This record gives sequence, structure tokens and C-alpha cells, in this order.
Amino acid sequence: MFAVSNLIILTAKLIEIFVQIWCFMIILRAFISWVNPDPFHPLVQFLNRMTDPVLAPFRKFMPPLGPIDVSPLIAVILIYSVQKYFLMPTLMELAMRMR
Repeated sequence: MFAVSNLIILTAKLIEIFVQIWCFMIILRAFISWVNPDPFHPLVQFLNRMTDPVLAPFRKFMPPLGPIDVSPLIAVILIYSVQKYFLMPTLMELAMRMR
């Protein structure tokens, strides 16, 4: 059973890395939006494609606050909270119980 436990730990660590990269892309997109980027630039298009699925639901339910878009901030806070206080502890506890 220790092999399955180690596989769960590996999965948890990979999810943690993926979430950190995803949050970094959301923050990078927010910073880039302040300088009015070229929408046809490949980096801008890549960031839009990778972050739109996360940010779209937040934009749908949040009222606009003038020119300020707080959906990246809310998304990053929610993603980190779910990862740190629910997903990672749950997976680690499951892995430890299987040993």
C-alpha cells in the first residue's frame, strides 16, 4: 500500500505545482492588462487562453468596479485557499492513512 500512498503524495505535489503556475499566470495577466497589450501578441493570447476559464465565472458574478478588475485577485485567493486548506491536507491525510 505504500506505493499507492506515494502515488497520492506525488499527485498532490504535482497539483500544487500546477496551481502555483496557474496563479502566477493569472497575476501576470493582471499586470500585463495595466499596460494595454497588443491582443495579437502570442504571450497575451496564451495567457488569455489559459486564464479565461478561471476568470470568466468570477467576472460573471462580480459587479464591475469601474476600470478595476478584481476577478484575478478573488480567483487567486480562492484557488490558494482551496489548495492549502482543503485539497492538500485531504490528499496528504489520505496518503498517510494508507501507509
